[in-house]
Amino acid sequence: MLQTVRNAWNIPELRRKILFTAFILLIYRFGSAIWVPFINRDLLAEFFSSSGLGDTIFGMFDMMSGGAFSQATIFAMSIQPYINASIIMNLLTVGIPALERMVKEGGEDGKKKIASITRFVTVLLGILMGIGYYATLSTNNLVTPNNWFTATVIVLTFTAGTAFIMWLGEQVTEFGIGNGISIILFASIVSRGPSIVSAAYTGISSGALQWWQLIIILALALVVVAFVVFITQAERRIPIQYAKRMVGRKMYGGQSTHLPLKVNMSGVMPIIFAQTFASFPATIAMFFREPAPGTFMKGFLDAIKYGSTIYVVAYFLLILGFSYFYTSIQFNPVEIANNLKQNGGFIPGFRPGKPTSDFISKVINKITLFGALFLAIVALMPILMSRVVSVQGLAWGGTSVLIVVGVALETVKQMEQQMLMRHYKGFLE
Repeated sequence: MLQTVRNAWNIPELRRKILFTAFILLIYRFGSAIWVPFINRDLLAEFFSSSGLGDTIFGMFDMMSGGAFSQATIFAMSIQPYINASIIMNLLTVGIPALERMVKEGGEDGKKKIASITRFVTVLLGILMGIGYYATLSTNNLVTPNNWFTATVIVLTFTAGTAFIMWLGEQVTEFGIGNGISIILFASIVSRGPSIVSAAYTGISSGALQWWQLIIILALALVVVAFVVFITQAERRIPIQYAKRMVGRKMYGGQSTHLPLKVNMSGVMPIIFAQTFASFPATIAMFFREPAPGTFMKGFLDAIKYGSTIYVVAYFLLILGFSYFYTSIQFNPVEIANNLKQNGGFIPGFRPGKPTSDFISKVINKITLFGALFLAIVALMPILMSRVVSVQGLAWGGTSVLIVVGVALETVKQMEQQMLMRHYKGFLE
């Protein structure tokens, strides 16, 4: 990976793209430190540290924004509205035939229309999330003065920050290296590194964390990263054979290839969905007065709180369920079998049509189960680790590790592809 980056840096064209990407990320991190007006900073910090928001959906928002959410900066919403808008559009594309035809038959124009709709949905979600965040701040007396003008300024600032981040991501995609939204998300998560180092130093200084525990955590983190890299790149290859056919006086086909099926087809989405649903009760309870000790509601909330046995089991089952759900949306075995049949391809040992689609479905179900178990292990490891080491802010979540590793691998792969294209272009010229 380091060798690839070094080789890319030696190419003037790629060096300009890398510097442009770094400049955009500098703007993003600068905006993440600019506070929104009319919000009491001291009370906000105390509110986030004492209310246990890390156990709610707001904790995920804060992670994806690199801490900007808990500080109420202009980029507090980060790319979360865009991610939600993309998920909504993916689901609508599957459920609404008109949108599905737009994607499949519209070509490049259809993709541009879908991208435009996604932008509008992103802004709309940014407004709704901004209103929700303002309502939370207002309810806890964190806004001064609290009137309609203040509310308008805060919500519009959050929304403008969302739209600007979306624009920055598009600029990186067009003129920089890698997918812009993924790069920004990568920068947000990596920016939490200094706080993790600080938490480790504080834990050792206070005696809450021993040196041998830190060494074990670091070794375990390296093993997890290596495991994530291995599974992210792993794939099941189904052999495909194309029959020979005559077109005019030429013979086509006859070659052998394969159908690659990634072990982790759904990526990090099942964890995001599962974390959202698992933290939903704690998020709703946060808006109400804390129940008195000894009551049924207090016992119920303690039983399902973050890190409890019920939470771990529910989180595990939700990851399994959403893995199969998201894979079924992204991958259609019947469509693949029909495409193979139309192009004269077949899987050796299986007749074209339904037998082929049944075989592909069987393979997908097996590797999806393995991929879902992999996601569950990575997602639950920080929770299990927190039972051994009680140092707040020390461990990254499974979502963070998967995103960081996935974006890094994808960006390096794009660098290699661009260098390869440049090599062949120079050779042909």
